[in-house]
Amino acid sequence: MNRSSLLLAICLAVSSAVSTRPALSAESPFEPGLMRLAEVLGSLHFLRNLCGEKGDQWRVEMQKLLDSENPDAERRARFIASFNRGYRSFGGTYTQCTPSATEAISRYMKEGETLSRDIASRYGN
Repeated sequence: MNRSSLLLAICLAVSSAVSTRPALSAESPFEPGLMRLAEVLGSLHFLRNLCGEKGDQWRVEMQKLLDSENPDAERRARFIASFNRGYRSFGGTYTQCTPSATEAISRYMKEGETLSRDIASRYGN
């Protein structure tokens, strides 16, 4: 299984495990991790497309996270803002794929995997 598929599978596992929790989002200890995951997905959406991957794979994964979390309007806005912050964070830095952008992709893939695994193992059923 390639790294991209593994991250996607972990994201889905996290979102389904976390969404079954009855705690309010404001009280959820996993909330910062989920918001960071949304930001990582936004960053990957920008960087992977910049470096030749065409499509909406990372935006689709974000939508799956939103669908599984089924957040209220305020929390949904926070998820979207996190995704957009990640996307925009590289827009002013990179206009073409460079070795540095490729390294950023690698680091964000690893961070996304780590976040997903940690959230699932700590807070999943």
